[in-house]
Amino acid sequence: MAPANPSAAPKTQPSGATGVLVLADGTILWGVGYGASGAAVGEICFNTSMTGYQEILTDPSYAGQVVTFTFPHIGNVGANPEDMERGVHGAVGAITRELPTAPSNFRSVQTLPEWMAEQGVIGLAGIDTRALTRRIRDAGAPNGVIAHSPDGKFDIDELLAMARGWPGLEGLDLAKAVSRTDTGDWTGGAWTLGHGYATEDGGERPHVVAIDYGAKDNIFRNLVKAGARVTVVPATASLDEVLSHKPAGVFLSNGPGDPAATGNYAVPVIQGLLERDVPIFGICLGHQMLGIAAGAKTVKMHQGHRGANHPVQRAEDGIVEITSMNHGFAVDASTLPAGVVETHKSLFDGSNCGIAITGKNAFSVQYHPEASPGPQDSFYLFEKFVGGLK
Repeated sequence: MAPANPSAAPKTQPSGATGVLVLADGTILWGVGYGASGAAVGEICFNTSMTGYQEILTDPSYAGQVVTFTFPHIGNVGANPEDMERGVHGAVGAITRELPTAPSNFRSVQTLPEWMAEQGVIGLAGIDTRALTRRIRDAGAPNGVIAHSPDGKFDIDELLAMARGWPGLEGLDLAKAVSRTDTGDWTGGAWTLGHGYATEDGGERPHVVAIDYGAKDNIFRNLVKAGARVTVVPATASLDEVLSHKPAGVFLSNGPGDPAATGNYAVPVIQGLLERDVPIFGICLGHQMLGIAAGAKTVKMHQGHRGANHPVQRAEDGIVEITSMNHGFAVDASTLPAGVVETHKSLFDGSNCGIAITGKNAFSVQYHPEASPGPQDSFYLFEKFVGGLK
């Protein structure tokens, strides 16, 4: 329904249009809405994954974002309760080239539009996602509003004002909004076909305290799979609260928003852990938090990295891992202080994807090594962390 060039989109509403994307620069892209009705504002990004759309949409790292899927046929395996990561804390909207077709998968419980309606996620189809992706790649991720009205009635001026009034992700702390608010033990293990999620088998296990900045559930499952006993604490947990659990190690989770903003309360805790030589493993936002705590700075990326096919090279041996990524900020490698070593880098743009602190058992990676969705090349990191704990 949309023209090849988004800037040439018609200002007048085409017949049959029940969905619209309004960008802050005034661009209007008409389409067909599905999922939840209403309007939601966020940063428009793109994801290059071909599978795992349910995990993507329920990843808290996507809070405040509308995901444009570059693969055209999203939704054709339906949805099910087992593939949820964190429920309503993920993306606010999804943009697809085609309307989701009827599901064809034995694990499907409901269609993607039905599931999105229940979760409050707005869908928009009929958009030229290749053109929108090129726009994001060339001009950066814009702010915008995605809207769905089954009767086709929209107040474009109001939606445009909404898009222009949103401050964007830079300077925005979203970890508090998506973090768990209470402390609790985590026992769920990895999923297997026909058996569902495993449970912790008991026995003596190294105790890992996981700080939840907006974690995916599968991260905790992988810590359990690697042999840890896991206690999850909120993003705002104090140093004393973390230490009160007597952790053998501390895990810093993924999460959304600007790391510099989250760092106002997270970094002092991490610095306290480093001073006490507590082993630390961080991913995504947790990686950025460790970087800031060690003295580095973070930067807003032009378009970010999002997908399950991102090549990352390991510095120690040159091995390339295919990774799952979801981030719009990065640690600025040029600001790494003495004693902080770059361990991984992106082969797409050379950006930093991993660090280690010399003389301490503290390391982190920018990508999501737990493969939900995505490849399993990087599970060794969980084994490395848990295996090194006493």
